[in-house]
Amino acid sequence: MTAPTADGGGTYTLVAELPETATIAVGALGECRFPAGAYAYTGSALGAGGFSRVHRHRRTAAGTHDVRHWHIDYLLGHPTVGIDRVVHGPGVDVECAVATRLPEGPVEGFGASDCDCRSHLSRAATLDDLTERVVSAYETAGSARPIRSDSGGGSSTDQTS
Repeated sequence: MTAPTADGGGTYTLVAELPETATIAVGALGECRFPAGAYAYTGSALGAGGFSRVHRHRRTAAGTHDVRHWHIDYLLGHPTVGIDRVVHGPGVDVECAVATRLPEGPVEGFGASDCDCRSHLSRAATLDDLTERVVSAYETAGSARPIRSDSGGGSSTDQTS
C-alpha cells in the first residue's frame, strides 16, 4: 500500500504529538489550551484534490505552509507539533463515524463546525494507543482496510492483516 495520493479521496486521521502543554489561538474558537499528549484529527478529503489536503497539512506541520484555513492548521502550525502518522480510508465517507468513536479532545467544536459532532479532535496519552484506537474506529465505521502511513509519507502498512 502507498501513502494517500492527491487524486484519491476519502477520510483521513492525522495522528500528531504535542510534547508540552500549549495555549494556541484557533481562529473563531479563540484561545484553546492543549495538554501535552497525542492527538488525532479526523477530516474528509472527498472534494476536488482528494488527499492533497493531507499533504497540505504535512506542509503546515513542517513550517513550509503558513496559511491557516481549518482549525487543525492552528494546532499543526505550533512549532512543537509534529504529524507522526496518517490513517486513511480511501473512498469512504466515515469522518463523523470515526471521530465519535475516539476519546474526547480538549476543544469542543474543533473541526466540527459543519456537523453535529462534539469535536473531530481527540486526545490520548500515547501515539501508539491512539493510533490503534483510530485504526479500530475505521474498521468499526465500515472502512474494511484502513491504511496507516508514517509521517514521511513513504511507506505504509495495512493495519488489518
